[in-house]
Amino acid sequence: MLTIATINVNGLRAAFRRGMDAWLEARRPDVVLLQEVRAPQETVGEFLPLPEWHVAHAESEARGRSGVAVASRLPMSAVRIGLDQGVASNTGRWVEADLELPGGGSLTVVSTYIHSGTLGTPSMDEKYMFLDLVTARLAELAAGGRQAVVAGDVNIAHRNEDLKNWKGNLKAAGCLPEERAYLDRWFDTGWVDLGRRLAGDGPGPYTWWSWRGKAFDNDAGWRIDYQIASPGLAPHALQAEVDRAPSYAERFSDHAPLVVTYDL
Repeated sequence: MLTIATINVNGLRAAFRRGMDAWLEARRPDVVLLQEVRAPQETVGEFLPLPEWHVAHAESEARGRSGVAVASRLPMSAVRIGLDQGVASNTGRWVEADLELPGGGSLTVVSTYIHSGTLGTPSMDEKYMFLDLVTARLAELAAGGRQAVVAGDVNIAHRNEDLKNWKGNLKAAGCLPEERAYLDRWFDTGWVDLGRRLAGDGPGPYTWWSWRGKAFDNDAGWRIDYQIASPGLAPHALQAEVDRAPSYAERFSDHAPLVVTYDL
């Protein structure tokens, strides 16, 4: 069995200060895909040190922003960073690693952090441009026949079942038909949303809740963190779980880890 967790840490230093280390020790995932790392390489190495962890890390050109990483207990045979196309705001949003499986063969894992976007601003144009790059890369991975999982904070709720207050957000970034259409395209070409396939029809389970108000206590969340498997990998996924903290005070991020168990 292989367990892969994805989690937007909302700052790696802050997450460890709030107790992420205790979650790592208790859960012991084989692979952790991190978003919003917001730390330099030396800091990542301090929190996820060798020899326990092999780390591939993509920093943002903007200091203290974005940043994605793959931390694996399995060795890596290759690392590929970026879908930036020379755009600074796209940096720190995509990293791939080919992992060597114990029984032979390899698995490609991707950690991605897609722009949140704000309607009516240039940030939405940046989001759509990056989604075009992701769509093209997914096609390349599928064409190559790789067993692959693309995971992270996609910042899109695919269906109304993926957020509590869907009626109030249908014209907001993260729920727009144009954004949701990208996920439709991915899934129509064979990529599989494991969180939804393995958890049932919903609503939820959600993976993000605002720090503000009673959103967490009332489970007024969004499902915007995904593990999306290639057609060849999807049948090997057995279970998907959201590690929702027992209480608001015990959260180490405004996101919760999404953990999938694979038979590999």
